[in-house]
Amino acid sequence: MIKKLCRISVFTLLFLVSCSKEDEMKEELITISNQQEPLTARQINENINSYNQTGEKFYWKKATTHMLWSAVLKGNNLVTVGFGINSSDFDRTKSASSNQIQNELINLIKRYEGDQNEHLVINQDAYLNLIDVTITKQETLEALRQNKFVRYVEPADYRYFSFENQGNPKDNQIQSDSGCGYGTSTISSADFTTISPNAQVPWAFYKHGIPSAWGYSSGSGITIGVVDSGLSSQQSLMNTSFNTGLSSGRSVQRYGTYVDSIWPWSTTTDGVNDLCGHGTSMASVATAPRNGNGLPVGVAYNANLLTYRASSDVVLNGYHEQNGVKNAFTALGNRTDVKIISMSMGHIFSVGKIEDGVRYANNRGKLIFCAGGTSTSFTNFVGVIFPAWMPETVAVTGIKEASTYQKCDVCHSGSEIDFTIMMQRSGSNNTVPVLSYYNNQADYVGGSSVATATTAGIAALVWAKNPSWTKAQVLTKMKQSSQFYPTKNSQFGHGIINALTAVQ
Repeated sequence: MIKKLCRISVFTLLFLVSCSKEDEMKEELITISNQQEPLTARQINENINSYNQTGEKFYWKKATTHMLWSAVLKGNNLVTVGFGINSSDFDRTKSASSNQIQNELINLIKRYEGDQNEHLVINQDAYLNLIDVTITKQETLEALRQNKFVRYVEPADYRYFSFENQGNPKDNQIQSDSGCGYGTSTISSADFTTISPNAQVPWAFYKHGIPSAWGYSSGSGITIGVVDSGLSSQQSLMNTSFNTGLSSGRSVQRYGTYVDSIWPWSTTTDGVNDLCGHGTSMASVATAPRNGNGLPVGVAYNANLLTYRASSDVVLNGYHEQNGVKNAFTALGNRTDVKIISMSMGHIFSVGKIEDGVRYANNRGKLIFCAGGTSTSFTNFVGVIFPAWMPETVAVTGIKEASTYQKCDVCHSGSEIDFTIMMQRSGSNNTVPVLSYYNNQADYVGGSSVATATTAGIAALVWAKNPSWTKAQVLTKMKQSSQFYPTKNSQFGHGIINALTAVQ
């Protein structure tokens, strides 16, 4: 008799719990009276700019639901919903309740939007607690924002730069000094030194003690992941001749996560090849081979390389570019051989799915370097850009060749910067020699982009010298080997790194 009563009690408890969850999802629908017309793209951008102009970071959680809805309508009704039991519950692989919460949120959306839309759920991320959905109603967004299991609700395809650029087509990107381009240059003899076996050492490397550091480490055994626009198939030194000369015994692998399509549900990537030029430059300055071809060598010329074509260019503007970067970070996070991630791209406001991807890779022991920002004219009021401002990343910017600190002509600075690299000459204004997009050609590249990839290369030298170290130990050694340590400068962080000191 006692056993029977116990069973009835347990059943009753389960029934009540089930009912409470069901009642929670069946609460009265939210209605918005006095529905206003959506904001224009100009009004939305001005609101975003008002934060940046006062030095405040913009997150979509700071927007009103009306502004959020307006941006969603301007972005093909695409919305990213990040969920979890708390703000730290972003990793689906470690979250016991992710499927249940996701299903409840999808049912909530259907209550407001209806369940006839075959493209209601565009994507369910395999590694992160987030979904991409289509939403048309302001009430739906408000209901999601009020739900205790929702970490963020963001427009997934609002193209800030496309709208900001209207009427000013020459200023449509935050980009490196070269940005996208296939140019080649004759490198001035003043900008390199030839060393054995006929390799060119860029002038900037000497400002950081890199050639001297090579007596202790060349990056052997360390794998660097570069998240950018891919790798040129035409530059043999970054492909078939990557593993030659004094750079023998390493590997290069190329991947693609960028989908070039107007349809958000498309999943076929456009390949691994760089169609911009920027990614090739970044991979070059970090890892280009040291051989007899008479061209610029990379900082960690014996490190392994993984490149990801995650975006069409350096500005993470739109659904597929932001998705591509997020997917690159989770893929690199899942690679046990990858130690270092370098990304010289970004945005002027936070993107939740990229933030989750960065945190995912960081929690798996990756040391992540991101560009502090390089601007064209209309965005030069912005400080350190996203995701470089995140605490999980190491932010880098470029400075001029001088005894005093002066940021490069187009570089950003700010309190989030951790390191600086000299990358612009004082007299000629020439930047850093790198391999060109085209085979056996060279070019100049500058901005915080090249500074970031250079710093990632230095980290590889340190880690290769101390292979048993954690990323925290590597980063501490780099800080201790920098000019301003232990007190950070308000604009330039720990300042110039001395690679020789860092590997000794």
